[in-house]
Amino acid sequence: MKKIIYLDNAATTKTAPEVVDAMLPYFTEAYGNPSSVYQFSAQSKDALMEARGKIANVLGAKKEEIYFTAGGSEADNWALKATFEALKDKGNHIITTKIEHHAILHTCEYLEKNRGAKITYLDVDENGLVRLEDLKNAITPETILISIMFANNEIGTIEPIAEIGKIAKENGILFHTDAVQAFAQVPINVNEMNIDMLSSSAHKINGPKGIGFLYIRKGVKIRSFVHGGAQERKRRAGTENVPGIVGYGVAAELALNTMEARIKKETELRDYMIQRIETEIPYVKVNGDRVKRLPNNVNVSIQFIEGESLLLMLDSFGICASSGSACTSGSLDPSHVLLAIGLPHEIAHGSLRMTLSAETTKEDIDFTVDKLKGIVETLRKMSPLYEDFVKKQK
Repeated sequence: MKKIIYLDNAATTKTAPEVVDAMLPYFTEAYGNPSSVYQFSAQSKDALMEARGKIANVLGAKKEEIYFTAGGSEADNWALKATFEALKDKGNHIITTKIEHHAILHTCEYLEKNRGAKITYLDVDENGLVRLEDLKNAITPETILISIMFANNEIGTIEPIAEIGKIAKENGILFHTDAVQAFAQVPINVNEMNIDMLSSSAHKINGPKGIGFLYIRKGVKIRSFVHGGAQERKRRAGTENVPGIVGYGVAAELALNTMEARIKKETELRDYMIQRIETEIPYVKVNGDRVKRLPNNVNVSIQFIEGESLLLMLDSFGICASSGSACTSGSLDPSHVLLAIGLPHEIAHGSLRMTLSAETTKEDIDFTVDKLKGIVETLRKMSPLYEDFVKKQK
């Protein structure tokens, strides 16, 4: 079997061996329902509290402010829908951005069409950054929630979260951030940044799939999301996914302990990869902010080629990446994020996202860039757009 070079860690990550080992006993040995009163279930209940504490520690939060969900999308839905239901008598206006994950954008669309919400979708600059002046100008007496992602899942841009949190607090508005790509990848302190709610998902940080959480600041009164039993302090019913929660706790602790070294290594490899691509492949544009950027994110638009063809040819060499084109999901439209930062359709369609991990090596980067150069050359030879461009240059 050929070696796999996995460069799609923003999509999902490998579950760490330590995480799997920690989870296993809770499937077959300590399998009691944590809501039961007998002693056998106490181990499950204690494991939930320990994991809650490990996750809270990453954020500078209290463990009772962590509410487990089935993933980041559920947490996003909970934050928006439950806040709107709780505060709709006060106002019906929510502010977000045009580059949010679809878990936010589609939830906002639902609230607009079905619940009478008014949504402001802020523009961003060419690097994907929110303009703070635009945010201030968008606030009205009806504004009840600001929801802006911590870091963009496609282009890696990190938003000015502390400044946004300050604006929200000064105006008495709740602030939620989708931190699915940022949690345990970069430092976050919910108190220093005035974050009221935060969404995350375990499988982005070498944890298991199907488990996430919503941080809800103590004192923030939003509605329950799943009704039934009294789990998660009566805010999210359903028997807890004990193995998943235990795994998330271990993954969060591992990520926190290795964060500084990971950031240093990934940033160096990221910048090396960008430098090689820019230097060795003509007509390439780097997307996202150069500095305010996730350490592991490389996103480039390569002119005169189509993203899906790039992915298929990279895959033939065992290289896993993703595209800025949504054609693989049945749509001919390019990424809404790339369009929002001002890329024309024809360039957005040729975009490539590669996201590194702690296991990525310089050899992996060199192999990938070497293959990418050949692929681009091959695809451009087949492109009538490139042929016309070359003729015009002569």
